[in-house]
Amino acid sequence: MRLTAPAKNLTLAATGASGAVFARAILRMVEADALVDTVNFIASDGALRVFAEELNVKGRNDLVKKLLGKASKKIKPQSNEDIGASVASGSYPTDAMIVLPCSMGTLARIANGMAIHLIERAADVCLKEQRPLILCVRETPLNKVHIRNMQLAADAGATIFPVIPAFYNKPVDSDAMAQQFVCRVLAHVGLEQDAMYRWKTPKD
Repeated sequence: MRLTAPAKNLTLAATGASGAVFARAILRMVEADALVDTVNFIASDGALRVFAEELNVKGRNDLVKKLLGKASKKIKPQSNEDIGASVASGSYPTDAMIVLPCSMGTLARIANGMAIHLIERAADVCLKEQRPLILCVRETPLNKVHIRNMQLAADAGATIFPVIPAFYNKPVDSDAMAQQFVCRVLAHVGLEQDAMYRWKTPKD
């Protein structure tokens, strides 16, 4: 499912796959987007370890502030252990959910309905309420279990959006690469970004 109207209330999750730069990029872009009112952000324990190793961002305290470089009023941290948080209920008006990056373990739990933590429960809610759920999976090579789980999640209504950055826009560094990938993801929830590179032929 792809939204055409802007997603004003987003759920974002980061899990323990490599690619913390992508999680940071999407947080920065939704923070700057005036169309976004509320973002519920959930980081798994695995994500915290990746943030520490790849970005030198350590600990859960003030995590959003550390990732953005400033405090945020619209991005609300949620504990992955809090299965009773607002986004765990279908009555809460989430417009869409994005998991970036999405580990194979998280994919497996979502695909098989194992809502042990808030991330999987919030994803399960999106599926049952037929709301957009984008899983930015990050792994290589893929075994048959990974592929089957992607099919299961897709059959249930999720969009499988592998973390595969583009190079035709000639990114100068990993931040630029992450920014363009995030632009593509946000377009799927109705949040077109001015910074998005658009392919043109020589005739355009």
